[in-house]
Amino acid sequence: MSVQAEPAVIGQLYGVGIGPGDPELITVKAFRLMKETPVIAYPKKRMGEKSYALTIAETYINPTEKEMLGLVFPMTRDREVLEREWDRTVDAVWEHLSRGKNVAFVTEGDPMLYSTFIHLSRRLRQRHPGVDVFSVPGISSINGAASRLDLPLADGDEQVAIIPATEDRERMKKALQDHDAVVFLKVAKVMDLMIDLLKEMELTDRAMVAAKVTSDQERIWRRVEELKGQNPGYLTLMVVRK
Repeated sequence: MSVQAEPAVIGQLYGVGIGPGDPELITVKAFRLMKETPVIAYPKKRMGEKSYALTIAETYINPTEKEMLGLVFPMTRDREVLEREWDRTVDAVWEHLSRGKNVAFVTEGDPMLYSTFIHLSRRLRQRHPGVDVFSVPGISSINGAASRLDLPLADGDEQVAIIPATEDRERMKKALQDHDAVVFLKVAKVMDLMIDLLKEMELTDRAMVAAKVTSDQERIWRRVEELKGQNPGYLTLMVVRK
């Protein structure tokens, strides 16, 4: 991987957090940058449903007045494929930055918390060290869920953990044992495992699940057993408060 020579004027890249779903849950700064920035980049799927982040952002921007840059992010563990696809994504962003145009990459939640912006900015800096990269914090689905569920995550000296849900049952169990509250992200793919674990630990009555929280597609389950054998979708989290 080579570092390329930089042009005289380089655009700036902004990672703009636009919240968990409700378009009103964005900051004034995020609103201003979306209005001022000529290029709006957003994560998109290769096929199927529309970009979730773009759906939120379109409340404030007119796509016909902006250069819209849809970026496909690889969903694979194949290192060779990842390297190739990430370079392709960086090249697409660099095409605009190299012409002196600022780019705002809109992402649901917060750009510095389990966001594709983290990988994008890291790769861009590696290949183009002269680029200025900034992030605008946003309300995460974690905060959105706590509010919608009316569930304080931590108080006083209590400890809260944010854990990507995986098939590693023992790690999931240890997280529950070691913390007063745990937020399990991307939990849909291991929902049955988590429900069985909660039953074993007698915590089913202390858990709730939310999908696409705060959006007009929001769904909430206060009885997690109802989700056994179900897949509520990628943007689903579980909160367990002991």
